[in-house]
Amino acid sequence: MKEQIRNAEGKLGILIPGLGAVATTLIAGVEAVKKGLAQPIGSLTQMGNIRLGKRTENRYPKIKDFVPLADLNNIVFGGWDVYEDNVFEAAMKAKVIDTSMLLSIKPELEKLIPMKAVFDKSYVKNLDGENVKTEKTKYELALAVVEDIKTFQKTNNCNRLVMVWCGSTEKYIEKSAVHATVRSFEEGMKDNNPAISPSMIYAYAAIKMGIPYANGAPNLTCDIPALMELAKETETPIAGKDFKTGQTLMKTIVAPGLQARALGVNGWFSTNILGNRDGLVLDDPENFKTKEISKLSVLEQILQPEHNPELYGDLYHKVRINYYPPHGDNKESWDNIDIFGWMGYHMQIKINFLCRDSILAAPIVLDLALFMDLAKRARMSGIQEWLSFYFKSPQTLPGLAPVHDIFKQLMKLQNTLRHLMGEDLITHLGLDYYQEVVESM
Repeated sequence: MKEQIRNAEGKLGILIPGLGAVATTLIAGVEAVKKGLAQPIGSLTQMGNIRLGKRTENRYPKIKDFVPLADLNNIVFGGWDVYEDNVFEAAMKAKVIDTSMLLSIKPELEKLIPMKAVFDKSYVKNLDGENVKTEKTKYELALAVVEDIKTFQKTNNCNRLVMVWCGSTEKYIEKSAVHATVRSFEEGMKDNNPAISPSMIYAYAAIKMGIPYANGAPNLTCDIPALMELAKETETPIAGKDFKTGQTLMKTIVAPGLQARALGVNGWFSTNILGNRDGLVLDDPENFKTKEISKLSVLEQILQPEHNPELYGDLYHKVRINYYPPHGDNKESWDNIDIFGWMGYHMQIKINFLCRDSILAAPIVLDLALFMDLAKRARMSGIQEWLSFYFKSPQTLPGLAPVHDIFKQLMKLQNTLRHLMGEDLITHLGLDYYQEVVESM
């Protein structure tokens, strides 16, 4: 596999639909890192190590030194948004990063002006914007996005491109006939079928051009049969969905520990308050339903009550999100976990996580962009399940249950990288160390 991976030569363009808090935090962070003003903390590709070979070999290189990833100095950003603010103005309004830091990278951020967005208010009722495309059909909108991409690539002299959806959560919809095949989807776009969302239009444009696409929101997008079929035809990597940041990150850390110790769980109540644009969008019940389904699926898969009804058969799981403007991007989550142990005696765990939503999400976007570019250069097309580590609701093949346990996800990701680079996979069995000792005695 190692010999088949094309080198990361030239510039990588990262295209982002939705230049809000997450995207501007990512871009500002990368520009700050380039200038030596910050460290890319939270980014596995930049700060993470990977073990190679046996423990006795003591080989723990950084991932960026092990696999051929694009260098941060060779990255350029572009994107679309319903608001006309350049990235500096948008970052100032998002209030995630200190003004002094933003001022130090102001020239780099001001250059990034959003292209006109594909927008349908019926999918995001709580947002308005004037920087939107006016083509008459959804198919024409897709062609307009294709032209945007071509212009961006030429203007910025990019060798390769990736696209990561950082737009708002769209309202909940289910797969229907229009999503079944590429042909039915294209006909649906020409007919302005209401079941085709803006995110699907971006995904179609990218995948049609062979550009890797990752979905950072919980809405139905590249996980419809039509776009999976198109990804196969164009040999394009796709991945999703919904960035795993605050409360769900905690669940995928804590729940595997409870399950590993065979401790029972009666109930898990989760509530959040946040005041950014995401919170405003999720204040609408139709949009919240999309997010709720994504967040609810995590515990059931990790604990698997159908296999152990004595411990998890009566699990009551509730999730709430509340819009609270004074907190801005600083999300606060509370979890009350009712557990029971030996002889059925009850205990409780309380988690109060005061997190910064975009600070946790930005390095995820960077890692996904770099890994999706790697996948394309390694000719890994279709669903990239090895990137489940980054998602609340990982995309898998139909009929294949996703893995939510973050430790299993990390093992899968690291073993995929080892496989790509011709290194032995690590199972952590470790018996060979002791067998060697016995044989030498």
